[in-house]
Amino acid sequence: MMPLLRIEALRVAYGQIEALKGISLALMPGEITALVGANGAGKSTTLLAISGLIAAQAGRILLEESDLRTLAPHHIVRRGVVQVA
Repeated sequence: MMPLLRIEALRVAYGQIEALKGISLALMPGEITALVGANGAGKSTTLLAISGLIAAQAGRILLEESDLRTLAPHHIVRRGVVQVA
């Protein structure tokens, strides 16, 4: 089974501060996945990068093999990727 969402070697920085240092993960269809960690661990930064609200310096964000990094945030939402608080 192919991952629904796959992140490969994602790197994100705020100026000189590297918030994500090459994280990788896969979300499989039908599974529940939680992203947990301490304050400052990169949870929100990961979600912002997936949603296209912050630019990644390196890596890939693949939704069904289509790279989300090439899309504007409103196009990512149209593909079905949303955040709920």
